[in-house]
Amino acid sequence: MADALFTPWSALLGGALIGLSASLLMVTLGRVAGVSGIVAGLVGPRDDRPWRLAFIVGLLGAGLVANLAFPELLTSSTPSVGRTPLLLGVAGVVVGVGTRLGGGCTSGHGVCGLSRFSWRSLVATLIFMATGAAAATIVRLAAAGVSP
Repeated sequence: MADALFTPWSALLGGALIGLSASLLMVTLGRVAGVSGIVAGLVGPRDDRPWRLAFIVGLLGAGLVANLAFPELLTSSTPSVGRTPLLLGVAGVVVGVGTRLGGGCTSGHGVCGLSRFSWRSLVATLIFMATGAAAATIVRLAAAGVSP
């Protein structure tokens, strides 16, 4: 389903916008656009909370605007079978734990760390990609009824 909606142009535009956003944040504030670090910085007493909050509000707001402008993209490409609020909450916690164990998130390592030639980010990104590919393969095999 989602594969049929993939177009190289939308991927290129999305990647360019992410890169531009990360670059603007680095140039204007000297900060890395790692979402987990930005969210973690919202907890506790900090002087830099306003830009962090603006970043997260903008991130969520852009998704909301895109969903309102193009509702057919979300509803036609993402099956909702089994996606309960509880399951989504548990998945969010698991992602958060993995982010802490990995010393950052995919956006921080994959976009910002690699662009700064960080070896740590290269290793983390390779692990993220390999784990994601393995998980996707297992889910597709399970959905097809093939046991590993």
